[in-house]
Amino acid sequence: MKKAELKLFLDEKVVQYNHPSFLESDPIQIPHRFTKKEDIEISAFLTATIAWGNRKSIIANAQKMMSLLEESPYDFIMNHQVGDLARFDTFVHRTFNGEDASFFIKSLKNIYTNHKGLETAFKAHIQNNSTQPAISGFKETFFKIPHPKRTTKHVSDPLKGSAAKRINMFLRWMVRDDSTGVDFGIWRSISPAALSCPLDVHSGNVARKLKLLKRKQNDAKALAELDTTLRALDPLDPVKYDFALFGLGVFEKF
Repeated sequence: MKKAELKLFLDEKVVQYNHPSFLESDPIQIPHRFTKKEDIEISAFLTATIAWGNRKSIIANAQKMMSLLEESPYDFIMNHQVGDLARFDTFVHRTFNGEDASFFIKSLKNIYTNHKGLETAFKAHIQNNSTQPAISGFKETFFKIPHPKRTTKHVSDPLKGSAAKRINMFLRWMVRDDSTGVDFGIWRSISPAALSCPLDVHSGNVARKLKLLKRKQNDAKALAELDTTLRALDPLDPVKYDFALFGLGVFEKF
């Protein structure tokens, strides 16, 4: 398939899947329950953090987390007392447990109290029009306060070889200004051109079949390769093609 034909094909798939009906089966439906900026970004960050495995299970456990946060994530995080964290003791999603959840709440309070919030914490580390150094810098900031060693695995670091799928997905949610009502576009200080595709088994396999990606592993090097290819198709909004790659892989078994 020639480049022009491939772009046309993928653009059509973006229109097909970048649609409100996408929310029905996707974890992004959780932050869509909120209207306040801080509630949206906190619920999105926590949902993206546990977004691996069965999507029904992800959505169910993200809903449970919001319930434990009393459906007011920002207010709970900023005003909770130590004793309030006991409710998370029995929370578990795969390897993310109550100890991890409690630390995330403490660290998010630190982020909003001392680092001007999630958007600023990411924006501070962007380099060369890429959010990948920003993710690494954010992780360093996130774990500056005392933390369980086990919890560090739940925030990926692209500079240590990870494709950081879940955080790249979270950043897509926050940054892309999308009139279709799927992504939020509430972070105006970061350009969509700097985003990277959430690379997982589905998007990776489809990208290879379409010759957008050669590297076999879904790691940071593969992500850099895919970044180059997608930015050639649309330098201003390359990550819109996540909808095409994901939709082709999950819904069409391409």
